[in-house]
Amino acid sequence: MANFQHTYKVRPIITAITALIGASTLLACQQSNNAQSDMTGVSADRAKQIEEIAGVSQEKLLAFDPQEMKQGGETGINIDSSESYSKPSSNISASRKGNFFVGNAFFKQPWVIAPASTDARDGLGALFNVAACQSCHIKDGRGHAPVNAEDTADSLLIRLAVPPTSEEQKQKLANSEIEKVAHPVYGGQLQDRNIQGVPAEGHVAVEWTEVPIKYTDGHEVMLRRPTFNLTHAGYGKFGEDTMVSPRVAPPMIGLGLLEHIKAEDIKSQADPEDKDGDGISGKYNWVISALDGKKALGRFGWKAGQPFLMTQNQGAFNGDMGLTSRLHPDENCTPSQTACLEAPTGADDQGDGEKPVEISDEIAKFVEFYTRNLAVPNRRHADDPVVLAGKKHFHNLGCVSCHTPRYQLPTTDDDHVEQNGQVIYPYTDLLLHDMGDDLADKTIAGKIPSKDIQVEFLANSHEWRTPALWGIGLAQKVDAQAGFLHDGRARTPIEAVLWHGGEAEEAKQKVLKLDEQGRKELEAFLSSL
Repeated sequence: MANFQHTYKVRPIITAITALIGASTLLACQQSNNAQSDMTGVSADRAKQIEEIAGVSQEKLLAFDPQEMKQGGETGINIDSSESYSKPSSNISASRKGNFFVGNAFFKQPWVIAPASTDARDGLGALFNVAACQSCHIKDGRGHAPVNAEDTADSLLIRLAVPPTSEEQKQKLANSEIEKVAHPVYGGQLQDRNIQGVPAEGHVAVEWTEVPIKYTDGHEVMLRRPTFNLTHAGYGKFGEDTMVSPRVAPPMIGLGLLEHIKAEDIKSQADPEDKDGDGISGKYNWVISALDGKKALGRFGWKAGQPFLMTQNQGAFNGDMGLTSRLHPDENCTPSQTACLEAPTGADDQGDGEKPVEISDEIAKFVEFYTRNLAVPNRRHADDPVVLAGKKHFHNLGCVSCHTPRYQLPTTDDDHVEQNGQVIYPYTDLLLHDMGDDLADKTIAGKIPSKDIQVEFLANSHEWRTPALWGIGLAQKVDAQAGFLHDGRARTPIEAVLWHGGEAEEAKQKVLKLDEQGRKELEAFLSSL
C-alpha cells in the first residue's frame, strides 16, 4: 500500500493530524470418543489436522518453543502495561507508520453532530451508540457489561432479530442471501443514544444473579448471570419474540493476522455434522460481503458475521455511530423513524458521482490500516514450568479442539505486508460452536429461540465464534473492568470456561475435576498469553 498522505487527496484535518503525530471464550471443547492421540483430549484425526495447519508436530506444540513467545509473529512487541493493545506492528516500516497514527486519530477521537465547523468529523447519529470507536474498544481492548440497571452500555451493544415469517425469508437465510430478519421498527441493532429532536430507541438495563459452581474438591466459584432488559422504548413495544443478543466490544489486536489466515485452513476444520463423532461440530459462517455483494467466509464479530476488516469497520461506523460510507451510504434509520430520516447529516460529495457520505474512502483506508496493524503483545513467562504444565492441561482437556494453537500465514501480493509469512499462535479456529443454553441469546420474553432460527447469516442463538486468546492475560491490565464472553458476564478467563456448555460441556466437567495445583497451572498458562 502506498503512503496515503501522498496517494490520496485528503481533507485538511488529516494533514493536521499528520503534522501533529510526525512522520514517525475460552472455548474448552469436548474430549473425543474416538481413538485418542498423544493430545489426550482430542481425536487422532483432530490432532493430525492441528499438526498440518501448524506445520509442526504435536510434541513440539506441547513443549516449549521459543517461537511461541512471539504469538503474533514478527509483528509482536514486548510490552506489559495499560498500553499493551495500542502499539503498531513491530515490523511496520517508517514510511507506513504515519498511516497507522492517522488511522488511530480517527479511531480515537469523537465525531460530532452535524452541522459543525469540524467538517471532517461531523454527522454523528441521528441514532447511535457511541461517538468514537475507542469508546467501545477501551484502549483498543475489551468492553464490559453495565454494572447495574442505571449504568450506561458504553462498550456493549444489543443486536436485534425476529424469527422469519415466510418461506421466502427462511430460504434466503438458509442460502446466506440476507443477514437476518431485522426488527421492522428498530432494525438490527438497538441505538440507545440520539441527537436532539430524535427519540432514542431505548435503554439497556442489566440485572445480575449470583450462580455458585463447585469443583470436585469442594472449591467454590461464584459466577454471575446477566438478565438484559430493554426499557424506555422510543418507538413502541419490541414484541415478545424479538431476539436480543448482547455483545461487548472485542479486543482489536492481531486482526490483520486473523484476516490473513488461509480460508482453506479455516474451512478444513469445520465438521457441522460431527462426522468424526468427537462431539465438536464447528461450522463456518458464510456471509455477504458489502464490498461486492458476493458471499465470503465470515471471520469477524462474535458470530463471524463480517468477512473483512473494511466491511467490519464500515458496518460499525454505520450501526454504532450512525455514519454513512461508500459501503453503507444510507442513514441507519428505519422507515418508522421519520425524525431520524429527516435529521441533518454531515455527508459530503466525494467527487465520484455517488451519493454523498460522511466517511470518505480515505478515512476508511486509514482506519482499516490501523485496525490491521495493532500488534499482539509477546508472551510472558512462556517457559515457566507452571505455565508449561498449564499448556498441557489446555491440550489434554481438549481445548485445542476449537482453540487451534498455531497457523502459518501465506505470502501474498496484496497489502498485508506486515502479516505476510508470519507464524502465529492465536488459539482459535474462527468457527461457530454451540455453547449451550446458558450462553444462548434470549427473546424479550426471556425464552431461548429454536436452533432452527438464524440470527446472523448461518449462526443461530446458541452459536458463537471461537475467540482468539492471544493477549488475554493482559486484558485487565489494559482495562480493569474488561469482561470475557460475548456479554461480559465472566470476570476472569476461568469464569468464562465455567460458563461453557453445549459442545464444551464434557470438557468443562473435566476442568471441574482439576485440583488446586491444576487450576493454578491452567490459570498461569492463560495469563501468559
